Amino acid sequence: QVQLVESGGGLVQPGGSLRLSCAASGFTLDYYAIGWFRQAPGKEREGVSCISSSGVGTNFADSVKDRFTISRDNAKNTVYLQMNSLKAEDTAIYYCAAGSWCDSSISPYDYWGQGTQVTVSS
Repeated sequence: QVQLVESGGGLVQPGGSLRLSCAASGFTLDYYAIGWFRQAPGKEREGVSCISSSGVGTNFADSVKDRFTISRDNAKNTVYLQMNSLKAEDTAIYYCAAGSWCDSSISPYDYWGQGTQVTVSS
């Protein structure tokens, strides 16, 4: 069964950090670009970050640049999103997705996880 599972979400105070994980089962992530998206209540899903299949190329939304980093460990079939200096506006459900190339839209992504909640609040 092809599956992506996110973990690592939770409640954190403003200025804190979290590391999200996206683990694949049933297929290998080696040949896929992996994107992270988020969706806050009442808002559309937005692209946060993406890493190419090789791991060389990465991109980030302007709102998270210099605060978030993305990495992948193909040996563990897992991609990580390190989130630092978190703000209240980062509160959302975070999803990872596997696709053919990096894109801020959802169109190239074939597989999606179920999401993990991130809440930034004091």
